[in-house]
Amino acid sequence: MARVLSLCRSVSVRQPLWLGLRSMSLDQRAREVFAAAVESVQPDRVVRRSLERHGDQLEVGGRSFKLQHNVHLVGFGKAVLGMAAEAEKIVGEHLVRGVISVPRGIQETLKQHGKQQMLLSDRSRITVMEGAKHNLPDADAQRAAESIRQLASTLTDSDLLLVLISGGGSALLPAPVPPISLQEKQDVTRRLAAAGATIQELNTVRRSLSLLKGGGLAACAKNAQVVALILSDVIGDPLDLIASGPTVQCEICPEQVWAILNHYGLSSSSLPVSVTEVLRQAGSQTARLGGAVSVDESRILNAIIGSNSIALQCAGRRARELGLRPLVLSPSVSGDVRAVARLYGLLARYASAPSSPGHPKQLSELADEVLQLGPEVGVQSWDLMRTMKVLEEGRDETWGATCLLAGGEPTVQLTGKGRGGRNQELALRVGLELGEGLSSGAGGDRGPVFLSGGTDGQDGPTEAAGAITDGGLAEEARGQGLHTDSFLANNDSFTFFSQLLQGKRLLMPGLTGTNVMDVHIMLLPPPPTLTEAL
Repeated sequence: MARVLSLCRSVSVRQPLWLGLRSMSLDQRAREVFAAAVESVQPDRVVRRSLERHGDQLEVGGRSFKLQHNVHLVGFGKAVLGMAAEAEKIVGEHLVRGVISVPRGIQETLKQHGKQQMLLSDRSRITVMEGAKHNLPDADAQRAAESIRQLASTLTDSDLLLVLISGGGSALLPAPVPPISLQEKQDVTRRLAAAGATIQELNTVRRSLSLLKGGGLAACAKNAQVVALILSDVIGDPLDLIASGPTVQCEICPEQVWAILNHYGLSSSSLPVSVTEVLRQAGSQTARLGGAVSVDESRILNAIIGSNSIALQCAGRRARELGLRPLVLSPSVSGDVRAVARLYGLLARYASAPSSPGHPKQLSELADEVLQLGPEVGVQSWDLMRTMKVLEEGRDETWGATCLLAGGEPTVQLTGKGRGGRNQELALRVGLELGEGLSSGAGGDRGPVFLSGGTDGQDGPTEAAGAITDGGLAEEARGQGLHTDSFLANNDSFTFFSQLLQGKRLLMPGLTGTNVMDVHIMLLPPPPTLTEAL
């Protein structure tokens, strides 16, 4: 069973700037809240708060494990290097050895960005293997996966296998079932993706062709205790989807796999002979590896130690310190950025509607449109209704500014060849939405402020993590002769924000070393009819 470890209560953030709150703009506060979200899910921090050592006892997820020079460590993912460095500090002399698979060039990149705390010491017992250039499985990543498999296969029931998993882990742990080659496996998944297969369908097929995914790694460890610490970059934190679930046992159903393949036009005659041969096999990964059909799940602990939800919780704490009222919408925002931008525009209008009995029809129409958008953007109806209820209560009770928080991973429809990313395009589209019919907030602010940023510090192939905007964006663009429609049509949001106000609206935190998808922040001032200053 998985455990989700809440770290927010233990995260150390800067103290509130009580004396300077009144002089802080909404823009500044939004940036502070985003920084707190990212800080809360730093690899070293989440490991340190979830893995505690007391003498010869290691505690994680409410369970305790005996340390007797019996710890072995493996890991795979973009944030695993920082996780491994902290884990080794904690277990110390009890670590026997370790192998981690990380992206090509990550060590040098972390050095260049001054992230020394995320690097292993010169005396480390952990071997670092780099691969998966451009986030694609390759021969180097396959060699790392084989080293990880061999380490796990040598363990006994007195050993503890610490497994570190983060986003990008699937590409860094390629282990095709013989006689399938890596190229053959990639070709199958690439054809499925091109045909429109969902991530769930891709993972079902991927697990069926892999030795280590779908619980295969845990099966390799035989009777050893397995503790997986997981930094999630997937909406909803499904353990079987994060890095394709190497520590989550699953049965392989050939009929289900064939149904997916046939649905997308991949018949047996169009597949490599090796793939059809493997798919004739049934059962679990354990059986494939020559072990018992079932695995004792009591020896496997999967713990989510960092996620978008945790980042939003901690962002809310910082928002409150900054004099804002935090309100979490959902950590599962998805769908096209155009629909997502429309949702935020509608919520801003709903929150900013005058507190007057003369506007019930307007509010009702806004609420109906918000609820209709829910399924399209991955937000449940009850979350939308809860959010609107709180916004309405805040309006009626004359509360101050609200900090609406959300997260997830929207998508962008590529129509051009410009430079940008989903966060910058979302910020641009929300800025335009906010400029339609919204009045300025109390105290002279230009109405709501919206920020969208990737927690990894990189939004698409750009140097920015995202951007921050408000209802004045369209006017600023016109003043500089920038045509927003042209930039959007070319998916060129980075160029737009780079030129607008000399790039002042860009969010540039640099490489963060973590990734729990995106964070959206919308600061909503009191309705214009309220006179209370923020």
